Amino acid sequence: MNSVLRHRSAVWGLRTTLLLYVFLLIVLPIGGIYVHSFAGGWSVFVDSIMEPLAWQAVWLTFRLALVATLINVVIGTIAAWVLHRYSFPGRTLLNSIVDLPFALPTAVGGLMILMLLGPQSTIGQMADSMGLRIVFGEPAIVVGMVFVTFPFVIRTVQPLLEEAEQAQEEAAYMLGASKRRTFFQVLLPQMRPGIISGAMLAFSRAMAEFGAVVLIAGNIPGKTQIASVYIFGEIESDQPHSAAAVSVMLLSLSLAVLWYANSLQARREQR
Repeated sequence: MNSVLRHRSAVWGLRTTLLLYVFLLIVLPIGGIYVHSFAGGWSVFVDSIMEPLAWQAVWLTFRLALVATLINVVIGTIAAWVLHRYSFPGRTLLNSIVDLPFALPTAVGGLMILMLLGPQSTIGQMADSMGLRIVFGEPAIVVGMVFVTFPFVIRTVQPLLEEAEQAQEEAAYMLGASKRRTFFQVLLPQMRPGIISGAMLAFSRAMAEFGAVVLIAGNIPGKTQIASVYIFGEIESDQPHSAAAVSVMLLSLSLAVLWYANSLQARREQR
């Protein structure tokens, strides 16, 4: 009896600690952003989100994050397939390097992109000679977003490939299906939940990126100023209500994306 009571007490203590942790570190800060964004009244909030530069920054961020997500869906799916299916020298090292953007400070990633694609680099000089601008333009922002979100699709697709039954693939081959048809009709449906979940996470992360792009975006209002940099500028200009309003827009979109990704994961587990 005493052991049962101690077990229940320990479970209750763990649940209370978890709820307190979630409340203090997640719910309270998020709620504070929403409360602060409406502190000046509804009219101030509407004026803040209707500001042309704010909309341009949010739209630019949304558009480039979508491009980066599509790139990661293609490259990430191929990379996950290669790492799972083929054995080659350096495979273990390459599989470890995939997680490097998670561990590397994003500002360092931005500096690396600046050194690789900047005006003083070989690639940057070649692009300038062809009249193309990479750094301080939209291409550099996309590269930065792709870099920081690269692991998401790979790490969500790999477990599905490991769980996939090879019997279905072998049956397709025995029935005369080509490798291409087998991939698109047998393997791709099995990977689809991971691709969608990884894409959602990558898109949400790209929308909020700051460190990797602040060095390479150029911060030109209406052209290369993304939402996170706009928020930073509003804070520096002592406009916290405007910064909070734009933050609420990004936060609401990210929460909706994450909720949808989690619902897809829950339905997959039920099936």
